[in-house]
Amino acid sequence: MLEEMLEYFGAIEMRTFVDGTLGAGGHALAILESHSELECLVGIDQDPLARSLSAERLEMFSSKVRIIEGNYRDMKDLTADLGLTQVDGIFLDIGVSSMQLDRAEKGFSFRRDGPLDMRMDPDNPLTAEEIVNSWPEKELQKLIRDYGEENKWRQISQGIVEKRKHMRIQRTSELADLIQEISPPFPGQRTHPATKVFQALRIVVNGELDALEKGLHQAIDLLSPGGRLGVITFHSLEDRIVKTVFREKSGRGQVVGFGTDAELNRQKLVKVLTKKPLLPSLKEQKVNRRSRSAKLRFVEKL
Repeated sequence: MLEEMLEYFGAIEMRTFVDGTLGAGGHALAILESHSELECLVGIDQDPLARSLSAERLEMFSSKVRIIEGNYRDMKDLTADLGLTQVDGIFLDIGVSSMQLDRAEKGFSFRRDGPLDMRMDPDNPLTAEEIVNSWPEKELQKLIRDYGEENKWRQISQGIVEKRKHMRIQRTSELADLIQEISPPFPGQRTHPATKVFQALRIVVNGELDALEKGLHQAIDLLSPGGRLGVITFHSLEDRIVKTVFREKSGRGQVVGFGTDAELNRQKLVKVLTKKPLLPSLKEQKVNRRSRSAKLRFVEKL
């Protein structure tokens, strides 16, 4: 949804910009090329390979770019270290990147055999393998039900626990095959039966939903008046958080407290620019199948 992103940022002048999910630098490059007035772009990513690839891709703009190791949930501290207390634009592309999905050794994809890892930050001590082989069945049920929104959470959790009694589940293919045995695809099913379980594991391993909520609050605080924040999500749990935070910060959230407290909770900090999320065009969906579930929302700081 590159064109849509550029359209919304193109309506304002930006001297400072934060790409909180830098990845391989595609969005950052597009912003740099379309905003000649930009003086500083800060790119944040946990993945050392992503930082290396983006540094090469953005080399022609090296005098304007600062690439930082970290998580966007901490963007206020990370940008403060660079002397930035306000920025004009922020972009977040939530979830796992195509680059990470394509790397079998990261363990994100059930289509590529690799270790059950799923860590975006290689220093994170928690892996998907540890969860699958050591968490109690009730905890697995909660994970698969709440974070994967998988209807067969009970059967899949039970199957995992039974399987690990006989062998340690260490590979993505082992887990994917097990899930497919428990929940075989029905005729015409477009998604792999393991899709939602892998999603749930990735979210928990990386603390993604907590990072998203904290990152949104930090981003809105960091924006200068008139600055814009754009967020792309890829499943309903993420989009629900973005929608809720944007509503709250626009003064349309749930009122908590009385008197002065209620007024503070009603304080309008942003204007929602996308009443409904922007969706990828049919053309983009054909070119990039992974974009099918994408939703893009924008707010502007008041």
